[in-house]
Amino acid sequence: MKKPVMIAFDYGQTIIDEHPVDFVRGTAEVMKYAAVNKFNKTPEEIQSISAQLKKELGNFKPGREFGDYGEISNLAFQAFLYESQGIELSISYEEAELIFWDSAAWGKAAPGIEELLAYLHDNGIRTAVLSNNAYGQKALSSRINRILPNHHFEFILSTKDYLFRKPNRHIYELLLMKADLQAADVWYAGDSLINDVDGSRNAGLMPIWYTGASEKWEQTDRECLHIKHWHDLIDYLKELQ
Repeated sequence: MKKPVMIAFDYGQTIIDEHPVDFVRGTAEVMKYAAVNKFNKTPEEIQSISAQLKKELGNFKPGREFGDYGEISNLAFQAFLYESQGIELSISYEEAELIFWDSAAWGKAAPGIEELLAYLHDNGIRTAVLSNNAYGQKALSSRINRILPNHHFEFILSTKDYLFRKPNRHIYELLLMKADLQAADVWYAGDSLINDVDGSRNAGLMPIWYTGASEKWEQTDRECLHIKHWHDLIDYLKELQ
C-alpha cells in the first residue's frame, strides 16, 4: 500500500469528542435572548418539541445512516422551531446556532489527534474534514479552529451546505473534486461503519475505522484499517515509509 496524498477526517467522535451532550442546556442559553416568548415556553418544552420535529423529519428512523435523505439545515430548523412557538430572538439564527452548539456540547480534541495532524503536515500528507453536520462550514470551522488551533486542514466541508450526507457517494465525490485528487490517493477516517467506512470505500477511498471514542465496538469483516488510537496511525504510516 502506498502513502496517501491526503487523509480526510470525519468530525464528531473522530477528531473532536462531544460527550456528554445536553440539548436542554443549549436551548436554555439561546432562550436567554428571547425578546418575545408568547406562550412562556421553557427550554425543556422547546427541546421536547424539537425532538418530535426531528422524529417527523426522519432523523430517528431506522436506516437513517444510509443517506436516503438530504441534510437538514440547523438554521432553517431553528427558525421554524422558535417562530412556530411564538418566540422571537434578539440575535440572528447564525449567532443562536453557535451559542446552542457551544453550550450543548463543549467538545475536546480526540486523544492523539494533534500529534497525528502535526505528523501528517510535517510529512507532506494533506488533510481535510468532511462532516455530516447540520451546522454550516462557518460554525464548524469556528469550532475546529478553537479546539485544534494548529491544524492545517485545506478545507472543511459540512453536509449542511451541500444537501447530500455520508454515506452517499456524491458527497465523497465533492471531497475529491475539492482536493483535485483521485479516490486512490485519499484515505478517509471516521467512527461510523456505515457513513465513514462503507461510504468512503464505495466511493473508492481507503477507509480508516477509528474507534478511540468508543468504550466498545462491534466486530466487522469490512476491508478497512482499524485504528484504536491516533498514535497507531502514525506508526502505520511510518511502516509504509
